[in-house]
Amino acid sequence: MISKYFNPYTDFGFKKLFGEEASKDLLIDFLNQLLPPHHQIAELRFNNPENMSDTLDERKSIFDIYCQSLSGERFIVEMQKAKMQFFKDRSLFYSTFPIRDQGKKGLWDFYLLPVYFIAILDFKYDEKEDERKFRRDVCLKDQDGEVFYNELHFKFLQMPLFDKQEHELETHFDKWVYFLKHLEDFDHIPAILNEPIFQKGFDIAEVSHLSSDQYDAYLKSVLSYNEAKAVTDTAFMDGERAKAMDVARIMLAENFDVEIIARVTKLTIVQIEALK
Repeated sequence: MISKYFNPYTDFGFKKLFGEEASKDLLIDFLNQLLPPHHQIAELRFNNPENMSDTLDERKSIFDIYCQSLSGERFIVEMQKAKMQFFKDRSLFYSTFPIRDQGKKGLWDFYLLPVYFIAILDFKYDEKEDERKFRRDVCLKDQDGEVFYNELHFKFLQMPLFDKQEHELETHFDKWVYFLKHLEDFDHIPAILNEPIFQKGFDIAEVSHLSSDQYDAYLKSVLSYNEAKAVTDTAFMDGERAKAMDVARIMLAENFDVEIIARVTKLTIVQIEALK
């Protein structure tokens, strides 16, 4: 069943909400919640999200949204729906393209304007639970924790770790995260989000406002999203099962009772007996 509002984690939904001229004010408002006062955006323009390398031997990057403020700061905004290996490496690699875009022919002193890589993640990338943070703001620092270079920034939002309820929202940023995380679940505009910028977001996201071609594109995007999540979830379950079996083998070697092993690992007795 299709919800009243589209899923912003889909490629279609994310780009419809943030990646079009008509919704540019939503993107500006969202980005300004993440940026320091001296980099607040008044206006921006979209750049070509398909960034070609200099040679055929080099890799090409395709961003969800690539934009630039009037004062020259570059912003890559990514919605990542499924967990992937080496995500941090990929983020660093992608950030090199807007850096290289600033290179000038002829005499150039290598002066660079700020680059921001902003990732909205529909998964937890931190492996260790005690190290997990909903928001990570990253820049290059020295051994004393002081900023060494202030022109390259990474901002990661692990959306599953945001658990504030409506009555707990304190800031405009909280409202944005709550809006994005729960948009597909709403059947009306909640009172706390009943203000112009979010009213416009709800209006854009209402599925009944899509044309027939847009609706078809959205359905395809939903299918792609569900397939990506299913693959990730399956891989996670397989990994958890493999860990449980490793624990079961160790406990069997230590002569633990099969029923105790089953309680600890959540494996069935049949699965444990097969390991003997």
